[in-house]
Amino acid sequence: MPHPAAGLIGHLPNGIIGLALFACGAALAQTPAPQIDPPSELTSSHAKTMASVDVTGHYDNGVGSSDASSQGIILGRLLQDIPLLRPGQVLEAIPGMVVTQHSGDGKANQYFLRGYNLDHGTDFATQLDGVPVNMPTNAHGQGYSDLNFLIPELVQQIDYRKGTYFAQNGDFSAAGSADISYREVIEHPFVQLTLGSDDYRRVLLAGSFPLLPSTAHAPTVLAAIEGLGENGPWKHPERMRKINGLLRLSNGDAARGWSLDALAYDAHWNATDQVPLAWLKSAQLCRFCAVDPTDGGNSARDILSAEWHASDADGYTRISAYLEHYRLQLFSNFTFYELRPDTGDQFAQKEARNLLGVKLAHAWTHNLFGRDSSTEAGLQVRHDHIRVGLFNTADRVPFETVSDSRVGETEAAVYVENSTTWNPWFRTVLGVRQDTIQMHLSSLSLATNSGNASASRTSPKLALIFGPWAKTEFFINAGTGFHSNDARGAIYRIDPTTATQAMPAPPFAGARGGELGVRTELVPGLQSSLTGWRLDSASELVYNADSAIGTTSPNGASTRYGIEWNNHLTLNQWLLLDADLAYTHARFTHPNENDQRGSYIPNAVPKVASIGFSTQGLKDWSGTIKLRYIGRYPLSQDGSLMGPSATVIDLRVSRDINPSLALSLDVLNLFDRSYYDIAYEQDYRATPTSPTVPSGITVHPGEPREFRLTLKMKL
Repeated sequence: MPHPAAGLIGHLPNGIIGLALFACGAALAQTPAPQIDPPSELTSSHAKTMASVDVTGHYDNGVGSSDASSQGIILGRLLQDIPLLRPGQVLEAIPGMVVTQHSGDGKANQYFLRGYNLDHGTDFATQLDGVPVNMPTNAHGQGYSDLNFLIPELVQQIDYRKGTYFAQNGDFSAAGSADISYREVIEHPFVQLTLGSDDYRRVLLAGSFPLLPSTAHAPTVLAAIEGLGENGPWKHPERMRKINGLLRLSNGDAARGWSLDALAYDAHWNATDQVPLAWLKSAQLCRFCAVDPTDGGNSARDILSAEWHASDADGYTRISAYLEHYRLQLFSNFTFYELRPDTGDQFAQKEARNLLGVKLAHAWTHNLFGRDSSTEAGLQVRHDHIRVGLFNTADRVPFETVSDSRVGETEAAVYVENSTTWNPWFRTVLGVRQDTIQMHLSSLSLATNSGNASASRTSPKLALIFGPWAKTEFFINAGTGFHSNDARGAIYRIDPTTATQAMPAPPFAGARGGELGVRTELVPGLQSSLTGWRLDSASELVYNADSAIGTTSPNGASTRYGIEWNNHLTLNQWLLLDADLAYTHARFTHPNENDQRGSYIPNAVPKVASIGFSTQGLKDWSGTIKLRYIGRYPLSQDGSLMGPSATVIDLRVSRDINPSLALSLDVLNLFDRSYYDIAYEQDYRATPTSPTVPSGITVHPGEPREFRLTLKMKL
């Protein structure tokens, strides 16, 4: 059932304006937030009497700040400086990460990192304030990671890690992870209104205030509400509508404090899925047309979470817990008329789940062989109770149940990690993690597919850090990791789409990685890192939840290695440069794997570049221009089909009109380049009477040039 607040944006822009006026009135009725010491990334002001300007960088990646050269912190102010087409693109701030879309904007993004087509999140773990975003045994894809509920303006920082070297990270983190943190205080409440091309309209109101203004050390309330609507460039309007809200109560500081969060999100949309490339080239289909205009979906989540922390000279303790109710329904059609010429191949993927979890971590300082040392021990438990189904549909009307299951899935982990400084130029981080999983599945459509599965896995971790010498340090990292497999793939004995025998997959798919890296600040104003890495996966096997295959897709072991070069340079008092380059070599470990010729891994992107210039402190003006490049990538295992490269340049220009009012203009795809967000090798039949096209190419066009104008007013 749609969230009751969803109707507020049913008549945008009138709904947005009404929402803004209502929220403004509520905010103005509160006592203004007190002035605080930490700067707010949500507001900016430039004193006209300043004699000089200190340019603040976008990253906290200095020497001595991490345990690997590929680890770092993205500051929230970066997300205020760069234009974003979609909320999920905040992860593109992670060096080497690519975020695209192959369907409607309400669906989870496609993620690419280190030669992985991460699909919607299979090998990249994301969490927001301790609440995991990835969904195991998801209706659409294992590890499905939907960030459309994220409000970029609230982000305090993003802690990212790549590789298998961190004991705190478990499921879905083989390629990397991102821990996103929201702010607890907003210096000035504000309302922000954005209007743009293709009927884009968005309103955001956010602010914080003391719960009891007359009481010392009173808890702080932070509230934010967002409404968005857009149609996109599509011939059949996308009609993306979402409502999103956050209420946070917090108290304390970094040494000791707590927070309580309530979050609600609801969205629905039409989708233009990938279409035949041949039809675009022959003009049989317009660039922004759909083969099946009835595709689309809806998604919602409600989250309650809490966190408590305390630290002193002897160590620290962190405790967090969360409870979430999540819903998803997708209508998709990727093969058009290949399977069912009479009705078309559309299918529905539907799920409703409740998930709850708790995380505990305790660390203490001590001596180890007379050296300064600290040890952290942790416990992580998560349980998902899921109703998940796959249905054949026509025009969003179900007519056949392919599978319908109830799933209970529990993951538990304990870990310990020790960090010891042996002398001023050498320290070690040693860790080990033990994960277990229990799966129970009751098939409501085919009793034979009911059953249980379980597994456990031990993952050692190692980091050796040398230096610094001349503001330069060196890293050696190694470790193992994994992602879990879909419970249906681990338990089903019968393929529900073909009624043939299915081969159950192991609950865990392991990975082993290592890297060598260097980070330096030898050049004044420059933070630079160079990393060479390797990652071996025991299997590329994943569960295919689409209607063509309702079981595991056989894919063999893989080997990836590459190099990354990241640079963040303060050129002068008003100009920043962020330049990140990545190259990956990705192949199946054994040639002619999967009963196919060749060893290329389809959709493994080999080259990625992100280059951005940002200006600050030019009187009342600021701006950012950013280039993203994706190199050509294989679509087929033999390399005979290749996806084209893509280069997109985005621009943001902002001006502070007065201390309370600011205006910014985003120009997305500045030079209006024609490109594809994604391309696939795909069998399909484009019409009921046309022949099946084996090994064809389907694509999802990237969006054309788009303008967005934002007015921000401090309250």
